[in-house]
Amino acid sequence: MSDGEKHGTPSIWWWAFGYFAAYAPYAALAKAVSAGMIKTGAKPPSGIELLPSSVMATVVTAFAFLIFTGWWRAAGRVRIGRFDVPCPSWITLWSGMCASGIIATTTLAYTFEGTSIVLVQLLLRGGVLVIAPLVDLITRRKVQWYSWLGFALSLAGLLYPFAVERSFLISAWCALDVGLYVMCYFVRLQLMSRRAKSADPNANLRYFVEEQLVSSPALLVALVIAALLGNHELVAGFTTFFDRPIWQTGLIIGVLSQGTGIFGGLILLDRRENTFCVPVNRASSILAGLVGSIGLAVWLDAKMPKTPELVGAALMVGAILALTIPPALARRRARKG
Repeated sequence: MSDGEKHGTPSIWWWAFGYFAAYAPYAALAKAVSAGMIKTGAKPPSGIELLPSSVMATVVTAFAFLIFTGWWRAAGRVRIGRFDVPCPSWITLWSGMCASGIIATTTLAYTFEGTSIVLVQLLLRGGVLVIAPLVDLITRRKVQWYSWLGFALSLAGLLYPFAVERSFLISAWCALDVGLYVMCYFVRLQLMSRRAKSADPNANLRYFVEEQLVSSPALLVALVIAALLGNHELVAGFTTFFDRPIWQTGLIIGVLSQGTGIFGGLILLDRRENTFCVPVNRASSILAGLVGSIGLAVWLDAKMPKTPELVGAALMVGAILALTIPPALARRRARKG
């Protein structure tokens, strides 16, 4: 969360490794299940049908992680009778709701027909890379010249695959999903920047824990309500999905999804500016997406990523390098000075 070297917490790059390790199999499994690459017991489940099992697993994983680490004690408290109950603040409540939206839209993004893992990576990750320096401007954090270079490379990485293929068409549902994902991050990063990302690791830990208490439970409640209101795909996700031979895979997807949420949140709460933390986060997921896509090609004979998509990913990596190397060199010069 804060600089590990100065405050005794793990380096941001350990969180990045955890994010990568969870994201590669998460993306691959979500795509494999929804595309029917593995036996599903019937026609492949839709992304919406897949959500209940995966979100139930995220809730269990989130609480198990907080209990195992003991971090749940960092949350704020409210007195109920004789008991002090962990409770989020209004800020972390809204941030957690945004995280709920990110969990749902990320899982759905990998289930749309006709979209590869790498293309989804470019849309989701590139979108957040683009808004990172904008959030820093809004929250009055100093934005360096390399942030704008990263912005330009990110935009090029987003547009190149579509321009080469001479098609800007993705499904309307996919476009809506990506838009909601980026909007959730836009709000969440601002809340983090105003109330956390500080030099005090305890403040950052409290924010992280309170957000975790909200994100996956709130999404599960929303899914239950939608199912009770008659959404047939969600009803199937809560019932007949567990008759399929892949129901355990749905739970594994949820565990891995929560892993990305945990490590991704820890990366973003690092005290440094968003134009540093977001590229670290995006670098891990872009590389994980490539590994997951190649893994599907080797494991299940799926198609390898197209050349334009690989070039787009390379431009994203270029943006990441532009945003990370200059500040690293500046810190080294400052230490020598």
